[in-house]
Amino acid sequence: MKDLQVWEFVRKRLQRGAPVALLAVLHHEGSSPGRQGFKMAVRISGEMCGSIGGGIMEHKLVELAKNMLAENQTKPVLKHQIHSKLAAQNQSGMICSGHQSVGIYPLQVADLPEVDKIITAIKNRKKGVLQLIEKGVSFFPEMHQPVRYGFSSQKPTVWQYTEVLPERDTVYIVGAGHVALAFSKVMSLLDFDLHLFDDREGLDTFEQNQIVHFKTLTPFSKLAALIPEDEQSYVVIMTFGYRSDKEALKQLAGKKFKYLGLMGSKTKVDQLFSELRDEGFTEETLQKVFSPIGLQIKSETPEEIAISVAAQIIQIKNG
Repeated sequence: MKDLQVWEFVRKRLQRGAPVALLAVLHHEGSSPGRQGFKMAVRISGEMCGSIGGGIMEHKLVELAKNMLAENQTKPVLKHQIHSKLAAQNQSGMICSGHQSVGIYPLQVADLPEVDKIITAIKNRKKGVLQLIEKGVSFFPEMHQPVRYGFSSQKPTVWQYTEVLPERDTVYIVGAGHVALAFSKVMSLLDFDLHLFDDREGLDTFEQNQIVHFKTLTPFSKLAALIPEDEQSYVVIMTFGYRSDKEALKQLAGKKFKYLGLMGSKTKVDQLFSELRDEGFTEETLQKVFSPIGLQIKSETPEEIAISVAAQIIQIKNG
């Protein structure tokens, strides 16, 4: 996870006694290159990890963070950036419209206990709430809030940002063939947990797949009990055959997932859907299944199919 890389960068430098600045996008609106939750860490030397959106805006804020460290400033600041040359003030230097608010937090060795708690929670996949306010960084293990992000600001010097960590968007891959292996490689570059299912014991591509976070060998008839229904569940069905695809879809169609996709040709999908209608599945239920799966870019190889499916999931996630 990219958040983990940033926090581990921070911890490693603080353990050496070297101050480091955390930059975090606390709020965004419109076509902002930096999205709420984006983070990066910067050393006075210019060494850095992560991103808050790139471009001239990021460069300016990185330089500001380095200057704050050089001057031994310890008080966080909130910088509002407007991506338009028409703005009377707070121009980011970018013209993509929208705006974002970035918190810059000079961190010291005294912040190590909170950083340790954050890293432990992310690694153990134990949810808690990160809080960034004008006084500094805090983490509250096992605390809950109903939304992923929260932000409020009464004035430039008083603000509160909260974020549920770790983010647990999970892609459930049903079928462990060659396309699933390629798909796992692509999705490993993104911030998702990956859970692979198959029903074939000793399958070479199942054993080869050391990329996913979890693997389960199970009959597809048991999938409904193994994949949770929520807005953080993305399900991709890409089994070895028609019958197994049908069994998996019968288990999962109509469930409340963020995304449910089925790999297969249009002819195959049309026939499968026709059979499911005869078995009592409604048109409304079947219309919610993305199939043929992926963005239609005439993909043919496992890698091309993997990229098309990953792009569709990103589209749904960010939509």
